[in-house]
Parts: sequence; structure tokens; C-alpha cells
Amino acid sequence: MFEKSVYPALEEVQNSLSNQQLEILRRQVESEGPDPSAQSQFNYGWGLIKAPDSNSQRKGIDILGTLYRDVPKMRRESLYYLALGSYKVGDYSNARRYCETLLQNEPDNAQVKDLRQLIEDKVTQEGLIGLGIAGGVLAVGVGILGALMRKKR
Repeated sequence: MFEKSVYPALEEVQNSLSNQQLEILRRQVESEGPDPSAQSQFNYGWGLIKAPDSNSQRKGIDILGTLYRDVPKMRRESLYYLALGSYKVGDYSNARRYCETLLQNEPDNAQVKDLRQLIEDKVTQEGLIGLGIAGGVLAVGVGILGALMRKKR
């Protein structure tokens, strides 16, 4: 997903947490009762973002979104992982928006710049794939239409 030589600041994101590690983070949140600490919630949200499945990643995004909204001292960290999680689930619009917000306050942040470039590369790649598919569908449609018109003659 992330090429080591191109995006060195994002290298740690390649590695998912094991189910056992995620379970430890979940238990920590649960052990703190109905009002777990912001740090425990952040750790669990971070772990979920690093999970291999999109359902867990979305749950992590929800947790981090709540922290971003409700805990001002956790905004910077939450925002970065919101960008990363949004990228991982294919929500490039929000991922891009989160990066831009971070870069307003930290214009020289190499990690965020790398993530923003990764997002842009993915959007470009998917756009080209979409154009290729649309072109293929159009070509098939024109071929079928041409065949139908020949049959009418």
C-alpha cells in the first residue's frame, strides 16, 4: 500500500495491529468504566485505524471524530489519524480536508505532506481507472449498437 522509498513518514501505517493487541486496547477502554480517559479512547481508535478491515477502521474514525470534537488537546493527533483512516476506507474527500486543516497550522509537516500526496496519487489512479472503465463500457456499447444497426439492414 505505502512504498517505503516514496512515503517514509507513513511506513508505520503498513503494519496492522494483531487481534490480541486490539483486544488489549479495547479492554483498557472498558476497564475504565462509562467514562474512559481520552488517551485510552485515542489508543483504541488509533489501533482500529491500523486494523486490516474497513469496519474496524470506520469504528476508529468514529472514536477519533468524537475525540476531535470533544477534547481540544487531542485535536492534532486525532485529525492526523482521521485523515489516515479516511484514506484507508476510501473517503478521499475527508482525508484531503483533514490534511489541509493540519497543514494550515503546520505547513512544513512532512508526514502530513506525504499523506496528502498519497491521497492525491490514489485519487489520480482511481480517476484513470474510472476513465478506462467508462471508455471500455462506451466501446462495448458502440460495438453493440453497430451490430444492431447492421442486423437491421
